[in-house]
Amino acid sequence: MAAISLLFTLPVMADDEVNYDESKVPRFSLPDPLFFADGKRVVNPKQWQKRRGEILSLFEDHMYGQTPAKWGAKEPLIVDSIESTEFLNGKATLHQVRLQLIEHPKSPMLDLMLVIPKQRPGEGKSPAFLTVNFRGNHTVHPSPKIRLSDSWVQEGKKEREQGLVIDNRSTEKSRGIRADRWAIEKIIDSGIAFATWYYSDVDPDFDDGFENGIHAALGKPGEKEWGSIGSWAWGFSRAMDYLETRDDINSSEVAVMGHSRLGKTALWAGAQDQRFALVISNNSGCGGAALSRRRFGEKVTRINTNFPHWFSDAFTQYNDRENELPIDQHMLISLIAPRPVYIASAVDDRWADPKGEFLSGLHADPVYRLLGTDGIGSTTEHPEVDQPIGKTIRYHMRKGGHGVTDYDWEQYIRAMQELVI
Repeated sequence: MAAISLLFTLPVMADDEVNYDESKVPRFSLPDPLFFADGKRVVNPKQWQKRRGEILSLFEDHMYGQTPAKWGAKEPLIVDSIESTEFLNGKATLHQVRLQLIEHPKSPMLDLMLVIPKQRPGEGKSPAFLTVNFRGNHTVHPSPKIRLSDSWVQEGKKEREQGLVIDNRSTEKSRGIRADRWAIEKIIDSGIAFATWYYSDVDPDFDDGFENGIHAALGKPGEKEWGSIGSWAWGFSRAMDYLETRDDINSSEVAVMGHSRLGKTALWAGAQDQRFALVISNNSGCGGAALSRRRFGEKVTRINTNFPHWFSDAFTQYNDRENELPIDQHMLISLIAPRPVYIASAVDDRWADPKGEFLSGLHADPVYRLLGTDGIGSTTEHPEVDQPIGKTIRYHMRKGGHGVTDYDWEQYIRAMQELVI
């Protein structure tokens, strides 16, 4: 396969060493998304569609795993719904819908929370951010109107001491504890709806031998079948299936957004499901937007060791062998083309490799150009802090560390207004 040559000096570091030094990034070359597996060059959009299928299969076979094809053909079943609750001092309506994801006695239930503004652009339908959260819908806002999650939650010493979690279940004390990550009122004031769900509803985030969540219904995955990131990405698509049925949401104007491991999930969801009009990755790092070959911050071996349930078992064959991957994360970004993508980093979040995240967007640019967009624009250098750049591919590196801030949301709202609505 043809490659983009990116030359760096100095040897690869042992995996137990965490590299935060740019001068120690190893020599590597990137596979070129615009060359077929047989070496022929992609020269037009029609050929890209065939090449896109090749790349999608490579990510399925070598990294994220294959989503079971027989599921997701029908609309999810509405098990319980709470409608028309006033929210945000009358500026919005809160909707809560419990969805049975598949017709199976062990099917997980996904609690989807929607906040829909009273003032909407267009003809009564709202564009929307579809997000996924880490601790339950009740943690994104302190309102007692929000249903307390009854799904499994990680129980650490701090959570126990503060009474936030008891027996791996959330308590009332955990309401609103992550509200600072979700600029809900700012989003609503922009005329955009906010939708979120808790990732543990689909699959709990621990190495349980795939005996819970959606895997309990479908059976344990094989070597090339999906891990947790694949199942969470599928959860995004099932939520989107439901949004398409609503007459107050413009399903052609839905952005998918995730942070950290859920930023990885948002990218994989957006790569597979072309209904998402904008794909947003916030601090997604290794296995998300950051180039694996850079071996900067978190590396493939470390992520597969610490989180063996996230990816397919096939991904482990590239532990300490990143250069042998037939893919890298710029190719994941290219699968989103020509739809807009937003990649966001934080200057102090070196574990997620901000420069590697930027380079993925930069090296997806040729695909975006081929498909008639302006890609990342004229930018070729990693930008300074708090200096957003890009056109159809957008990027910023804000001050601060690993998290989601109002600054991030201000950029995402602007991207929605300029690129989608």
